[in-house]
Amino acid sequence: MASQDWFEKDFYAILGVPQDADAATIKKTYRKVARDLHPDHNVGDTKAEERFKEVGEAYAVLSDPEKRKEYDAIRAMSHGGARFTAGGPGGGGAGFEDIFSAFGGAGGPGGPGGTRVRFGGGGAGAQPNLEDILGQMFGGAGPGAGYGGYGAPAGPRPGADVQASTSIGFRDAVEGSTVSLSSPDLGRINARIPAGVKDGQRIRLRGKGRQGDPGAPAGDLILTVTVEKHPVFGRDGDNLTVDVPVTFAEAALGATIAVPTLDGGQVKVKVAPGTPSGRVLRVKGRGVKRADHTGDLLAKVQVLVPQRLTDEAREAIEKMAAAENGHDPRAELFRRARA
Repeated sequence: MASQDWFEKDFYAILGVPQDADAATIKKTYRKVARDLHPDHNVGDTKAEERFKEVGEAYAVLSDPEKRKEYDAIRAMSHGGARFTAGGPGGGGAGFEDIFSAFGGAGGPGGPGGTRVRFGGGGAGAQPNLEDILGQMFGGAGPGAGYGGYGAPAGPRPGADVQASTSIGFRDAVEGSTVSLSSPDLGRINARIPAGVKDGQRIRLRGKGRQGDPGAPAGDLILTVTVEKHPVFGRDGDNLTVDVPVTFAEAALGATIAVPTLDGGQVKVKVAPGTPSGRVLRVKGRGVKRADHTGDLLAKVQVLVPQRLTDEAREAIEKMAAAENGHDPRAELFRRARA
């Protein structure tokens, strides 16, 4: 974590606890919030991922008594809670310059009898290194004294996250799959793609990124998935869609027809008499399977108009047209258009 975060972030607000919360309250709150925000429960939700990381940062500081003590002191100083007085007579509430005097003795930074505050670079106009100063204030040894923040003991650094992309088939995206990825520096990685992943979705695979220092966790692999199109099936949320052709006779008189399923099988569907083109027939439980529910298969009826007619078929249609003589199927359309 960058040291400046300790000034800029309110870890109490991020975690949702009061500043006087005890260790048990902090731990209980963190477990509840982390469970709600966990990436496994919020697949593809980048905002939840960011909140999960922020809550983890906050808990890492507030759950450690020493880090929390240092954080409280730094936050108090940044909000005017701590007051430093210069060594000379008449010193009142101090500005930032007086911090150096307070830690350097009456003679100013580096003066006798006090802690020497080191500056980055040389020359009279050099600016103080904030991390170096605060590291000395809280018992550290300047920049690099600790990974966790000012004065924190040196610790192993976690590995970095890695960005990658892959392309999978439509069926693999619906049913879930394992893909093999290769990288010159990471080697070969087997990544499990959860069932129901969508085109363009980003998946965070824990511990699949770069290795950290010994004893520290590895980073994550953030995988962007491209889903190939299927020649027959489409997708609407967790529902699968398919266009099903039916003959004019089947649509007019009614029929029971076979509809293909994604697993290569088929299911029987009843077409009611007088079914128009475009009507959607729902087949329950034949869509995308989730942990808590399963989508449906939506079969959209497409009534086919015959391109060639036999003499018998033509004669039958002519008889039907004669029976409908006087009926205008567009009368209602014109009525509504003039309204």
